[in-house]
Amino acid sequence: MTRSKNQPTAGEFLPFCRPSINEADVEAVTRTLTSGWITTGPACAELEQAVCDRTGGQAAVAVTSGTAAMHLVLLAMGIGPGDEVITPSMTWVSTPNIISLLGAKPVFVDVDRETLLVSAESIAAAITKRTKAIIPVHYAGVPCDLDGIRSVADAAGIPVIEDAAHAIGTRYSNQEIGSSGHAIFSLHPIKNVTTGEGGVFVTDDVELAAEIRRMRFHGLAAEAWDRNQQGRSPQVEVQSPGFKYNMPDMNAVLGVSQLKRLDTFIERRAEIANRYTEGLREVDGIEPLGLPSWNHRHAWHLFIVRVLPELAGLDRDQFMAALKDIGIGTGLHFRAAHTHRWYRDQGMDSGGLPETEWNSERICSIPLFPDMTDDDIERVLTGIRSVCNVAQEQGAPA
Repeated sequence: MTRSKNQPTAGEFLPFCRPSINEADVEAVTRTLTSGWITTGPACAELEQAVCDRTGGQAAVAVTSGTAAMHLVLLAMGIGPGDEVITPSMTWVSTPNIISLLGAKPVFVDVDRETLLVSAESIAAAITKRTKAIIPVHYAGVPCDLDGIRSVADAAGIPVIEDAAHAIGTRYSNQEIGSSGHAIFSLHPIKNVTTGEGGVFVTDDVELAAEIRRMRFHGLAAEAWDRNQQGRSPQVEVQSPGFKYNMPDMNAVLGVSQLKRLDTFIERRAEIANRYTEGLREVDGIEPLGLPSWNHRHAWHLFIVRVLPELAGLDRDQFMAALKDIGIGTGLHFRAAHTHRWYRDQGMDSGGLPETEWNSERICSIPLFPDMTDDDIERVLTGIRSVCNVAQEQGAPA
């Protein structure tokens, strides 16, 4: 493939991720910056409509981050003190943080060792009379078993909020994530589509979307710009106290431009993932994640490997450091939330999540972004083979 200005050259540090920005993205942002309107306005509305058009969702609300979307959704659903919310511990800490800040309790459930996805069975076993929401994570771009999870949730009368931070463009059983129910996408710079920073809540509940739209901008009945008026009426009043989570147009327009290339991004990510899968088959101790059996389209947000010290000759942290020393970046997605100090202090480090904990000590994300060249892919594979070979030779008995 042709190298773009976003691609690292030979000898440069190869980052774990780099946003794929082209001239159309730059031109779109420049037009907005010079338009006279850079905060929430027509571009934000265009992004929301584009997400609905893409997913089939009935309504979308763009905000400053996926975390902000999670905050507003849980608050709109009335989650508060005494409530419980079921979610995996194998997730970014923002979700349990928000649950905790609302006075509720995150109830962590284990994941499948190979896919790192939660199951309907583990969720069902964790439901109590205090459970008010279920938040499954479509990990690394792979969808959870939504039919099973929704069946359990519907039987208990509990809403499901899909953490789709990794999953814009993911499909479950030929349906785009976000086509029904409630889903939250992240548009952070490392995600498949970015707005610089941002997130989008998509739902088939238009009333819930309207409530979140009010809450994202101080609780006002209308924002500074809306589809029906340019400029806010002086009679607009606060309907309930809200927040300042609205996405500026100068961010939203980047997402509008990027969303047009989402399928191209995913296709290239899949090519890279396939090359990695083949190239790592003969590397002892480096084990990629498995894939679920149900029909799905993987968005390949991340390519995760597990480092098995007894075979690789080094542990995960040593593996990451060794790759860094030869100019290859890596990531950690994630250290299990319940092992962080605050959650340990709350008594949540119970040892009851064996598969989560096993993976938390071993997982590592290797470089994956659309502007990687075939030479970059081979550089990563060669680097992994090299650091493992050296470690195995040093650890071999004389």
